[in-house]
Amino acid sequence: MDGACLELSSKNSAQDASATGAEDVFLIQRAQAGDRVAFETLVRMYDREVLKLAVRMVGSPEEAADLYQEVFLKVYRSLNRFHFQSAFSTWLYRVVTNVCLDHLRRQKRRMEVQGPASEDEKTEFFQTVAEERPALDPERQLRAKEIDGRLRSALTGLNPRERMIFELRHYEGMRLRAISEVCGTTEDTVKNCLFRVTQKLREALGDLM
Repeated sequence: MDGACLELSSKNSAQDASATGAEDVFLIQRAQAGDRVAFETLVRMYDREVLKLAVRMVGSPEEAADLYQEVFLKVYRSLNRFHFQSAFSTWLYRVVTNVCLDHLRRQKRRMEVQGPASEDEKTEFFQTVAEERPALDPERQLRAKEIDGRLRSALTGLNPRERMIFELRHYEGMRLRAISEVCGTTEDTVKNCLFRVTQKLREALGDLM
């Protein structure tokens, strides 16, 4: 990877550290200078989050593993274009979202040609990220299972952008501003999207709410 290691002033270092994290800043600078060990350390710091988000987005651990490789290949090739104007995690999530959205669009085009996926395929990834929850009594367990089923169906019915915004907000816990930066849109657009998704989920759960 080409590019000289940037030397930041103390003021810029403080700003970058607050946005990205001092350790990230050091590793990114080293990686931008061609240090492969620094890049591999960055990958290890973020690989679990990247893979987890990819699994939630595309539904298949096997496909997510391929996208994980694609994400970090893109990061490696474009890291010199990261200029610390946002947190590194925000920039990285933007790469993940673009890769996943492109994959989902290609998948949708294939499904339109091949026909709809089976119910098993549509819900596969929910089974791979099962929640850990305390034992429930039979009645509550049955109700929880029914809610789970309707929620899965509703989430798979969202368009890729809606699903991405919902995942970033409710599973990754990101703030609206960060989500808007990741998705390349405004906070108001994110709010409106979350409102629409909430309405769809309420309708899907209906009498179970």
